[in-house]
Amino acid sequence: MSFSWMAWTWPTATFFIAITLLLIGMGVWEYVSPGGNPRVGLLRFETTRGDRLFVSLLGAAFIHLAWLGLVGPSLWWALALSVVYAIAVFRWV
Repeated sequence: MSFSWMAWTWPTATFFIAITLLLIGMGVWEYVSPGGNPRVGLLRFETTRGDRLFVSLLGAAFIHLAWLGLVGPSLWWALALSVVYAIAVFRWV
């Protein structure tokens, strides 16, 4: 099957591979330790690991979009900021 109609670049492929690996990792984590470890954090409502992953990915998307709009196309610092944000979400949300 030819994917020439898509603008596949290594960064794009890496992004989708990373998302796939995150979802597989969360699936394995859920299989090993079922229940999602629900807890009430900073947002004051119950969240599970999956909820926190979703909030992390959504926040990373907004961080990257804001970075592109305000700073420019070099996204390495946005990636670092997104990782710090994800760690904070998994720790306190």
